[in-house]
Amino acid sequence: MAVRATVSRFPIDSDALEASGLPWGLTVTPFAAKDENGIAPARGSNGHLLPRCENCYAYFNTYCELDQWAWNCSLCGTLNGLPSDAIARYSNPHSIPEMSSSFIDLELPLDGSEEEMTQARPVYVAAIDLSSSEEFLELTKSSLLAALEALSPGSLFGLATFSHKIGLYDVQGPVPVVKNVFIPPDAESKLPLELEDAMPLLQFLAPVETCKDRIAAALETLRPITSWERSSGAAQGMDGVLMGGRGFGTAMEALFNYLGSEFGNTFALARVFAFLSGPPDYGRGQLDTSRYGEQYASKRVDADRALLPEQTPFYKDLVSPTSILSKIEIFLTLELTALLQATIAVQSGVCVDVFAVTNEYTDLASLKFLSIESGGSLFLYSSTDDSTLPQDMFRMLNRPYAFNCVLRMRTSTEFKPLHSFGHFFPDPQYENLQHIICCDSYATYAYDFDFADNTGFSRHSGYPPVVQIAFQYTVVVPPEGLSSSELSASSRNIIASCILEMNLIPCTRGKHTLQRRLRIRTMQFSAAQNINEIYDSVDHEVVLSLLVHKVILVSLEDGVREGRALLHDWLVILTAQYNDAFNLVQYKNVNKSMSSQIDITFSQCPQLEPLPRLVFALLRNPLLRFHEEGVHPDYRIYLQCLFSVLEPSSLHCGIYPSLMSYSTPDKQAYPRHSLSRAALMTSGSPIFFLDAYTTLIVFYSSTADPSLPFPPPQDCLLRKTINEVKQGRSITPKLMFIRGGHDDATAFENYLIEEQDVDGSGFASAMGFVAFLDDISQSVAEYMK
Repeated sequence: MAVRATVSRFPIDSDALEASGLPWGLTVTPFAAKDENGIAPARGSNGHLLPRCENCYAYFNTYCELDQWAWNCSLCGTLNGLPSDAIARYSNPHSIPEMSSSFIDLELPLDGSEEEMTQARPVYVAAIDLSSSEEFLELTKSSLLAALEALSPGSLFGLATFSHKIGLYDVQGPVPVVKNVFIPPDAESKLPLELEDAMPLLQFLAPVETCKDRIAAALETLRPITSWERSSGAAQGMDGVLMGGRGFGTAMEALFNYLGSEFGNTFALARVFAFLSGPPDYGRGQLDTSRYGEQYASKRVDADRALLPEQTPFYKDLVSPTSILSKIEIFLTLELTALLQATIAVQSGVCVDVFAVTNEYTDLASLKFLSIESGGSLFLYSSTDDSTLPQDMFRMLNRPYAFNCVLRMRTSTEFKPLHSFGHFFPDPQYENLQHIICCDSYATYAYDFDFADNTGFSRHSGYPPVVQIAFQYTVVVPPEGLSSSELSASSRNIIASCILEMNLIPCTRGKHTLQRRLRIRTMQFSAAQNINEIYDSVDHEVVLSLLVHKVILVSLEDGVREGRALLHDWLVILTAQYNDAFNLVQYKNVNKSMSSQIDITFSQCPQLEPLPRLVFALLRNPLLRFHEEGVHPDYRIYLQCLFSVLEPSSLHCGIYPSLMSYSTPDKQAYPRHSLSRAALMTSGSPIFFLDAYTTLIVFYSSTADPSLPFPPPQDCLLRKTINEVKQGRSITPKLMFIRGGHDDATAFENYLIEEQDVDGSGFASAMGFVAFLDDISQSVAEYMK
């Protein structure tokens, strides 16, 4: 669990917070195998025996004062008695994880419903769009073949297709057999036949270890539906009128109901891979793509505001907690408390990964909820030619994931979480409690704080601010080879570590089992005594993360222009507060204008220096550029989904790419350059490596010595750096090699943003970043008058 705060020294009260001009909060990556310093948690068992505060329900931790019979809560100060079993257990503190570390990971006993699922097998279902092209299907086949190699033994796999009908494949016999269910063309009608009646689910779900070749053979039979098939299918319900042929919404709804019938018996979590080549235009959940067109060329219509919200709640409702709860009541007929209902709702939710391979408007603003509400991922590829879909699927299935997760934030009584950001849904009953259907080791969430009252942190209280994050989750453990009693403690720890960090599952016979765990991170901070201490403790990457979450939220609600205005105004206020705190502006100086006195570069505080450049880059990013500048609305939605789950350092790379130079492929020259042509010309280096998170570019300048090998050889330092970068990514970045003077360098030059105008005019300006700073300086002068 990696946790990073915007400031490591918290503001002492609300006045200090306002005076700083900074967001106050943190980011958390709960399923990261190690913390932000590379330290793994102390592991143990009996998490249910961990003492909890009677007042605030925080867990006992190393910051609590402990005597023989009682302990003081480090969050609220309440004195709690110790039960007799805890007294005996804590008599030998060296063997107890919560006594030795503030970062612990404890095994929990399974409850009654979970014990019934301990032999559940992982289930994966591919839903493939046949209203597509041969190239799309070839890419999809390659991706699924890669996925089959990554799936662990004991997994179950189902192959389905959709167009104007849903196809279910039985691959457990000698020859693949497909059963079709036709989709009604209108948006109100449901399927005339349940999928379970067309093919029993256990006939549809095939064991990977025995049916891999048959699944591959079934994939080879896939063909795009012809125009005749499409019009024929549509004509059944519309008197010969062609309505389209991509019944994606109906197919997803039917698959969720289909899989839900076996939740808790056959599987504990099902992942659906949805491969989409265009907008749903048939059946339930069909989308009107005509809203994206020439009508938004007029300045009288704000296209960015019109195209960002979803046009239908259909897809959000499919994975909402309310929808899932209704399915549970139908299929399981369980009588549960409200909290348990919410927990089981998450556990039974199907995780959906959407892979959209298209350059036409598909309205991802509506479709995104399938992934972000279910704990899945949204991938967008503009073409099949240079798509990294096969690599992304293999990478995704080879990293660890947890499911049925509950994330809880607790703080000292003086302050509280104000907002939470991320791909989760809040508990309907309890504050600061979020449910996550599926969570991988990259998924990151953010919180911002506010004071509970005007008191703040007293200078004389002696109790520093404390944050405690509890993350309860389930993981799949290897098939039974040896019983737990036959394994030594060290062996069990090694296996658990492999599961959590490498997602390794030995190829042994038997069924998968589930393990419920509780991970707790307790962090103690200090309160700053003055504004200098706050500024000196700033983590600019976490500040950027909070800003990105806030501008995405504002953009969705009020449009891109409001998001840009929020960002601009924030930097103006921060600059004014900083200049005021350091007394840098002499109001009575009549010889100089006020704007010339303003320190816009934060020269007195190195921790703040990167922020103007990051804000400039964020304003230049497609996330906040205008529709009329050529930003496709689906690409903007994709960036919103991607940026809102990245940990701070990765997000920094995505917003302001890293540019380093090499004198030769084996010798680095400078580790960091600004993104400007001037930096390239003055560096004197012939080779540059740009890392923009989703894209990696190696650029040889036109003046590079022709004897330098191009592209760089596989065994050189530059290649080693590239490979290390690729291995640490949640997605597969595109790698490009460009030779200046021979190849088109536009792709590289587009990232040199500091000479580009930030006002959105679309024309490059030699004073881009400089003019931006001047504009901010003028705005600060107006603000401070």
